[in-house]
Amino acid sequence: MKETKEKENHPQETMNQLLQMVAPGMPFRDGLENVLRAKTGALIVVGYSPEVMEVVDGGFSINCDFSPNYLYELAKMDGAIILSEDAKRILYANTQLIPDSSIPSIETGIRHRTAERVAKQTGKLVVSISQRRNIITLYQGHLRYSLKDMGVILTKANQAIQTLEKYRAVYTQALTNLSALEFEELVTMHEVAYVIQRAEMVLRIKMEINRYVLELGNEGRLISMQMEELVGSAEEEARLLLKDYARDANDDRIREIQNLLKKLTSEELLDTAHLIRVLGYASLNSVAEDGFLPRGYRMLSKIPRLPSIIIHNLVERFGALPHIVLASIEELDEVDGIGEVRARTIKEGLKRIQEQVFIDRQI
Repeated sequence: MKETKEKENHPQETMNQLLQMVAPGMPFRDGLENVLRAKTGALIVVGYSPEVMEVVDGGFSINCDFSPNYLYELAKMDGAIILSEDAKRILYANTQLIPDSSIPSIETGIRHRTAERVAKQTGKLVVSISQRRNIITLYQGHLRYSLKDMGVILTKANQAIQTLEKYRAVYTQALTNLSALEFEELVTMHEVAYVIQRAEMVLRIKMEINRYVLELGNEGRLISMQMEELVGSAEEEARLLLKDYARDANDDRIREIQNLLKKLTSEELLDTAHLIRVLGYASLNSVAEDGFLPRGYRMLSKIPRLPSIIIHNLVERFGALPHIVLASIEELDEVDGIGEVRARTIKEGLKRIQEQVFIDRQI
């Protein structure tokens, strides 16, 4: 037998799906906790497929609705339990799992070693509950994750919220400084790289907190509310920042850059030269040669009730934010979709934003 190919999902997405399934408050998690408290241990496969049945030997068919109490009672037997893909039905119990012994495993206990090999061979979620160590371990493909005590997760989540608060404040100040430089036409790649770095750090902390929220289940509501309040529009601001400064502002290219940023190591993210290449420029020199003016997507999006298509038309017509700021009402009026009233709104809106930016920079 050969290892079954892993799911196409990104590892982070796969992990999030697993944590949602076993989150506190879910019936499946209640059943796992019952087994954990009883100290009987268990081996549970979530998903029925030909690959799973290839490694199953013996046992008997149950085919009943899932219940935490049923899972607890069936776990008293030595064999593995097979559940449906959505963990809403118990299909088989007291089965023996015989995975391919040539599949490598880092585990030492027989139950955990079997779980890891079955997960790699079938691509399904396999849960191993240790009888002696009182640990619930999840396996899927090459992913391995041990569920932590709720108190430990809450502590880590609160620490992450405090870190997020500090990074968000730094990011907000960096954005304000960049905005002032944009109006003064003094932006350099170093300032842009610094803001992108701060934005990505905020988003990475948010991703980490999201995992804690998923693992906390019903207990994670307050943490989630705090996180959303702190992050606010950071993700959209970061996207518009890329549209302003990436060599190609096409939406598909911006999504590609966002994905590339997520994959950067911490060292690569802090390397300005590397960031420039991610944005599509060959080097710092090439940026200097081309000039470095913002297109204006981010600033124009701050003007209330200004549709994205109008913003796009303005950028297409004038090319850069400073040119839009200096344009007369008559010149703005000539842009497709903009009448005299909207032209005045844009002119006055940019003036108010500029005044507010310079006030905020002094604070």
